[in-house]
Amino acid sequence: MADNRLTRELATRAMAERPKQWMPPELLPEPDKADGYSYRWIRVSTLSKTDPRNISSKLREGWEPVDITEQPKFKLLADPNSQYKDNIEVGGLLLCKTPAEFTQQRDEYYAKQTQAQTDAVNNNLMRQSDPRMPLFREGKSEVRFGKGI
Repeated sequence: MADNRLTRELATRAMAERPKQWMPPELLPEPDKADGYSYRWIRVSTLSKTDPRNISSKLREGWEPVDITEQPKFKLLADPNSQYKDNIEVGGLLLCKTPAEFTQQRDEYYAKQTQAQTDAVNNNLMRQSDPRMPLFREGKSEVRFGKGI
């Protein structure tokens, strides 16, 4: 009865696993997240030309470069010729962090800006509308089914 069964050494979990598949490498590695912080890659150079205007505006906005000691898995990726020696720069992009409440406040600010612009466009459009020939009827739609010929 037990003669046709495999021994425990042959029936391992590794044999039942699917073979691993090749995947393309990530362009930018994902940092280990710390509670209360948001991370972002910020451009410091393009085509080997520095972009001080972009990085200075982001630093004024509240982003601060992440120190290499905070993310030890990036030590191999550190560029020895970078002007940000103690920070993490990959391909002209610098890893930065900011408190999460700053990003939430920024998102709310831009949501208000977008809503104000949308309202302004809609008001301007409706001002040009004539009741005899409205531009569109909002919230009303109808479906008609035709009879075949």
